[in-house]
Parts: sequence; C-alpha cells; structure tokens
Amino acid sequence: MTIRTRKLFGAVALILLAAAWALAGMAVAQMPWLEKSGLLQAIFYVVAGMGWVLPAMPIVSWMSRPDA
Repeated sequence: MTIRTRKLFGAVALILLAAAWALAGMAVAQMPWLEKSGLLQAIFYVVAGMGWVLPAMPIVSWMSRPDA
C-alpha cells in the first residue's frame, strides 16, 4: 500500500474516530451522576478532550510509515 493510500484511509479513520469519540462523550456527559459534581465534570471534560489522542496515535504513525 502506498503512503497516499494509507493517508487517505488514515484520514477517514481519524474522522470516524473523532465523530464516535464526540458522540460517546456527549452521551456520558448527560449522565445524572456527572451533572451533580463540578469536580467530576472537570475531570471528565479533560479526559474526554484529550483522550482521543491515545487511539489516534497508532493511526497517525501507520499513516506516516514510509513506503517499502
């Protein structure tokens, strides 16, 4: 697979990951136990905002791998 093809598939995968992560974050943010605590909300939004980076890192490293 060429680097151009990997970048295309990787870009689509990153867009799908971001959309799924946002939808999951919105669903969890509506939970009653989270609405009652400001500290839990702060922790949740930091984790939800930065957490998508960990699953995205393998995709980005795969995309930028040089051709054989």
